[in-house]
Amino acid sequence: MSSTPQESMWTFLTNHTHVLFCLSRDPHMRMRDIALEVGITERAVQRIVAELRADGFLEGEREGRRVAYTIDRDRHLRHPLESGCRIGDVLAVLERATAGAP
Repeated sequence: MSSTPQESMWTFLTNHTHVLFCLSRDPHMRMRDIALEVGITERAVQRIVAELRADGFLEGEREGRRVAYTIDRDRHLRHPLESGCRIGDVLAVLERATAGAP
């Protein structure tokens, strides 16, 4: 039984991780650009950023018309199975894996 492309579109990482990864690469990235890169709506990005800020994973400081984001890389992941791992560890793996990638 073969699967259609639509059925196989799931990913291992959440959109929250994807948004954090975008901001780890470019702390000044616009919501619109994050949405395009992640493949979700700009409104969904805004909601995710608000949740990450509320839970202390992300801080934002306005610089002119833009916001510069800082990730608290020492925050532990929220799920009990992953609670021994920090978000900085996850981002470091992604950054290493994509270094030099187009």
